[in-house]
Amino acid sequence: MVSSFRVSELQVLLGFAGRNKSGRKHELLLRALHLLRSGCSPAVQIKIKELYRRRYPRTFDGLQDLAALKSNFLQQQQQQHLVSCDSPVFHESKPMMNMQQPTPLMAPVHPDVQMKSLPFYDVLDVLIKPSSLGTHAGQRYHHEKYFIFALTPQQVREVCISRDFLPGGRRDYMVQIQLRFCLAETSCPQEDNFPNSLCIKVNGKLFPLPGYAPPPKNGVEQKRPGRPLNITSLVRLSSAVPNQIVVTWAPEIGKTYSMSVYLVRQLTSPLLLQRLRMKGIRNPDHSRALIKEKLTADPDSEIATTSLRVSLMCPLGKMRLTVPCRAVTCSHLQCFDAALYLQMNEKKPTWICPVCDKKATYESLIIDGLFMEILNDCTDVDEIKFQEDGTWCPMRPKKETLKVSSSLVPPPETSSTKKGDVIDLTLESSSDDEEDSDPPLKKRCVYMSKAEEMHNKGFVY
Repeated sequence: MVSSFRVSELQVLLGFAGRNKSGRKHELLLRALHLLRSGCSPAVQIKIKELYRRRYPRTFDGLQDLAALKSNFLQQQQQQHLVSCDSPVFHESKPMMNMQQPTPLMAPVHPDVQMKSLPFYDVLDVLIKPSSLGTHAGQRYHHEKYFIFALTPQQVREVCISRDFLPGGRRDYMVQIQLRFCLAETSCPQEDNFPNSLCIKVNGKLFPLPGYAPPPKNGVEQKRPGRPLNITSLVRLSSAVPNQIVVTWAPEIGKTYSMSVYLVRQLTSPLLLQRLRMKGIRNPDHSRALIKEKLTADPDSEIATTSLRVSLMCPLGKMRLTVPCRAVTCSHLQCFDAALYLQMNEKKPTWICPVCDKKATYESLIIDGLFMEILNDCTDVDEIKFQEDGTWCPMRPKKETLKVSSSLVPPPETSSTKKGDVIDLTLESSSDDEEDSDPPLKKRCVYMSKAEEMHNKGFVY
């Protein structure tokens, strides 16, 4: 209520509380908020409601004392149970009871909502706790709510010293003020989720939502995918001036949203890779046990798997693995490169395993110790084969195998020699008439190997 007051109302409130009422609006607002936080008397609270009622007469009707509404409703319920159904009083009050429906309780200002942690951001402080985007009686189509927060001198200092100048004269801050929206659900940590027709103003300036909203489907407006919003560029970096956020949205039946503001530090993929290494490398015995489990013969199955081939190439970049990792929730042995996976999620965070297309969050990633040993031992092999006992052997390319086998066989004879042998074989084993009448068989003999020629010498074709 106080954050929506004009200068005249702030001066009346401060004068009523015996505080200094001179200065600019932001100074008056800071004094009024300090008055509330320090604990104001009931008389000041009544004065605030009175000023708010004058400014928003319709809105205040929906902000009446809920305890009074609840007590009235409970009294009516008790009368309904006490009076018998045959009593004329019950019949007279029954239509009134149907007409007087209980007013729904307003959502709490700070619901016990938890946001899912973002791997590329460290939360330094909470500027606005998760606050429910409640509804007002006088607002039907688009709802609007005001929020206000102030930065401490230490917070302002942290943001300012993290400034980085980018090409083109743009500025970026590694310490940011981050705005997040989610469903007001307390069952589990919530992902970022935008309300319909969301519009945000920070200190009177419109904040452009990132990305593009999907095109309408069957004439229905599609929701914009949720993500954290960096509003640092529109925030007043001063501890003496408060910041105001105005949120406008379209309500949805059966859904309530929550908004929160955080002071965060943005991280990079090399730093996350360093933290992943600090978690340690998983013991190779874990992977060996998984191999034995996969290759154990199933008595109910007619097909037995005796070996398992795994590639040492990353499925993302098609390059040799450097830091082999996978999620603990994945059931496959195939690894992907941690550095490349973090780089891709830094640009577009999806956190989907490139092998099985299931969720592979940063918290669930592990570096595989067995694959680290294999990569260190085999520098010229891109594929290996695991055996039933957990051991492995390199898989050489077929071209190399052919080269090795060909070196053990004597060099082939020239075409002229082959041709002479064919002519000699034909002359010894058939007549001149047969030679002229069946020439295709002579051509077929050209493709015979030396061993077959020696074996079949003397027979007529």
